[in-house]
Amino acid sequence: MAEILRMPEVLAGASEASIQSWLVSPGSMLVVDQPIAEVETEKATVELTAEFAGALGRILVSEGDNVAVGDAIAVLLGEGEAEGAIEAALAGAGLSAAVTPESAPQTSEPTRQSPPGAEGLTPNGRVAHVLPGVGDSERRFVSPLVRRLARQHGVDLASVTGTGPGGRVVHRDLEPHLAEPAEKTQPSAAVEPADPKPKTPRTTPVPESAAFEDVPLDRMRKAIARRLTESKSTVPHFYLTADCRVDALLALRRQVNETGTRKISINDFVLKAVAGALGDVPEANAIWTGEAIRRYSSIDISVAVATDGGLTTPVLRNVERMPLSEVSAAVADLAERGRAGLLRQHELEGGSFSVSNLGMHGTQEFTAILNPPQSGILAIGAARPAAVVGPDGELAVGTIMTVTLSADHRVLDGAVAAQWLAAFQRRIENALSILI
Repeated sequence: MAEILRMPEVLAGASEASIQSWLVSPGSMLVVDQPIAEVETEKATVELTAEFAGALGRILVSEGDNVAVGDAIAVLLGEGEAEGAIEAALAGAGLSAAVTPESAPQTSEPTRQSPPGAEGLTPNGRVAHVLPGVGDSERRFVSPLVRRLARQHGVDLASVTGTGPGGRVVHRDLEPHLAEPAEKTQPSAAVEPADPKPKTPRTTPVPESAAFEDVPLDRMRKAIARRLTESKSTVPHFYLTADCRVDALLALRRQVNETGTRKISINDFVLKAVAGALGDVPEANAIWTGEAIRRYSSIDISVAVATDGGLTTPVLRNVERMPLSEVSAAVADLAERGRAGLLRQHELEGGSFSVSNLGMHGTQEFTAILNPPQSGILAIGAARPAAVVGPDGELAVGTIMTVTLSADHRVLDGAVAAQWLAAFQRRIENALSILI
């Protein structure tokens, strides 16, 4: 039967996304997992794929439109279903009389009568709110997402000109008003009495050396700011640090790269060691759901990838089953597509643990912020020469790599986190155990 395709929550905590481009047109036959649209989120552009085989019956959202998570964006037809099944599916979802965005009439007349402030249908069949206090001949629709943002930022929607179909107020219409200072959109309720003695305005001279440039926030930077602020303010972080001697690891890596067809990085070894430690201490392979601690049997690890716009964290799945060469190839592929904005939705979801490596930049030691609902993230510093004490108490020069575990105290107690870090240290210092 025909099904309504809705905007998924592409990234954890995301409330909206936009259709960057449709990769198929109405009438196209689809197979399972076929990319059908590119969805732009605050942190990446990902491909939306078909969940079942059939045909694309109707597109409900134009390219470039911002859409709230859960909003209808298209209708998919099952094999052999006709046009009438589209209207039945839309009616069943409360979206009757929907039309394609391209054929939506550019008129201010609503598709049905609604009292001021009530929900109605936009010309393309999407649920929206009617602006209160506007006459029937001038009524415009506002999506629930835009209404919520306007309320949060104190923007009077009556002053916003809608450029969407039928004069609908869309996200892009609201953006200039969100950038205005608060005093412009929220007038003060009190008026101070006039001062009989006018004061000379006090100004602070700005030296010429204080020249600056304001770089506008893009969707990814806004998402990073929101998510990291949420993590640091709501997740009880605690930190454990260990110095790992990696001389044996570096020697093994040289041997592997001399005989192998693919160059293996230190980070590839680290990922396998992390997976091994999660297998040794399965209590650490868990996330916080709010209602329970969810422990996983497979080991999925997020890998921090730096892009031009910010940080993205694609997920490497079933790392415990992957040989080292496969880990290396998979990470390289995810990183390349992450920088190009070509990751798919499922590649950004899940994972119980993250790895962030700044060693290649020469950073000796740092702490990383957790990516909720994951319970841990390991920060990897650069391998460096340092004085070490041998097993017989002799002093020597060795190669040390400092790692710091950031843990969610709701999921991991201090003793469990210490056990996990010790397990990781054993594996990274006894490099052959990573290959077994």
